[in-house]
Amino acid sequence: MDQNAKIVIPGAAGLVGQNLIVHLKRKGYRNIVAIDKHHENIEVLRRLHPDIESIEADLAEKGEWEQAFESAEVVLMLQAQIGAPTLEPFIRNNITSTQHIIEVMKRYNVSYLVHISSSVVNSVADDFYTNTKKEQEKLVIESDIPYCVLRPTLMFGWFDRKHLGWLSRFMEKVPLFPIPGHGRYMRQPLYEKDFCNIIIAAMEMQPENRIYNITGREKVDYIDIIRTIKKVKGLRTPIVKIPYSLFKMLMATYALFSSNPPFTTQQLEALVADDEFELIPWWEIFGVEPTPFEEAMYETFNDPHYSQIVLKF
Repeated sequence: MDQNAKIVIPGAAGLVGQNLIVHLKRKGYRNIVAIDKHHENIEVLRRLHPDIESIEADLAEKGEWEQAFESAEVVLMLQAQIGAPTLEPFIRNNITSTQHIIEVMKRYNVSYLVHISSSVVNSVADDFYTNTKKEQEKLVIESDIPYCVLRPTLMFGWFDRKHLGWLSRFMEKVPLFPIPGHGRYMRQPLYEKDFCNIIIAAMEMQPENRIYNITGREKVDYIDIIRTIKKVKGLRTPIVKIPYSLFKMLMATYALFSSNPPFTTQQLEALVADDEFELIPWWEIFGVEPTPFEEAMYETFNDPHYSQIVLKF
């Protein structure tokens, strides 16, 4: 793919987008348009990448941002609502925004779409995120635009304001770290650097109308993820198991005082759901070398340039 090709990235200021732009630039791509509605986070992106075009816009609302798609060769669609206590933000940010992007891509004859879906579309979970991500993926598949859909599992890496990033900062602040129940909830965490390199490979290869489940190569229990965070950050916080029902009650109480809690009871239920996702040899399909889990965790929390940058909720 021509390194001067115009790449548009909706939802560019979140976890995936902030990482992806770093890795796109490392591979020589510079004609990048980043779009996001989150003011604080797109300001972070602008400070880190003053050499690319950044647009602050709500993709659920039609507007001047649509003009950025003119002459674009590919769209890397990242925008998603991950957590919220009500349904409405999920509808706006997972469904309405996608309808608008597809419409604009057709208007400007953008020829290819890489859509970042989620492993939850194959999950037993029944929640706002899962259901709207399923609908979002359906919109892409039925759009008549050539696409590649990537369904990642739980991700971690630089700029992680939720998930492991939030848990690591929580561990720094509290006298003890609570674990729901026994903590043996198997996860298949995916390192953001590996996933970004898969996105770039998909963009370059442009497989036509293909869907790939992108799963972390190593199976790790939730409690062992927490222990690894403690190890690589050199923390001494005691890890304490508490009854699941008590843990859920505490989270529900916290949500009463926060309009955008970092971890919701729906996400807790998804954590303990007995999901095991398909592992395909993505390292062979996309030519990306997997990073060992502990090495990836060390890079995530100890990188001198990016590990201390915290995005806003």
